[in-house]
Amino acid sequence: MIDRLVRIAILSVPLLAACPALAKDPPAKESPARETPAKAPPAAEAPPARTPSPGQSATRERQKTCGAEWRALSDAQKAAQGPKWPQYWSKCNKRLKGGDKA
Repeated sequence: MIDRLVRIAILSVPLLAACPALAKDPPAKESPARETPAKAPPAAEAPPARTPSPGQSATRERQKTCGAEWRALSDAQKAAQGPKWPQYWSKCNKRLKGGDKA
C-alpha cells in the first residue's frame, strides 16, 4: 500500500512541474508582452439574436398560462385533472388553442 502511494507521488511531481496552473504558487511577474488585454471580437462578428416565430411565441404564452393555472391548483384538484404536468399541459394547450384545430 505504501509502495503504491510512493509511486503515485513520484509520478505526480513531473506533472505538477510541467503545468504551473496546478502548482500552488502563481508564477512570478509575467513579461510585458503578455500583459496586453485580449481584444474582444467586434460586435459585427457576433451572430445576430434569433427572434422566435409567431407560433413559438404563442406556444410560450400558452405554456406560461397553463403553468400559472397548474401552480394555482391544490393537490386535490391536480389529482382530479391528471397526476402529472404533461397530461395537464396537453389538455390545457388544446383548450387554449380552441379545440382540435391544430
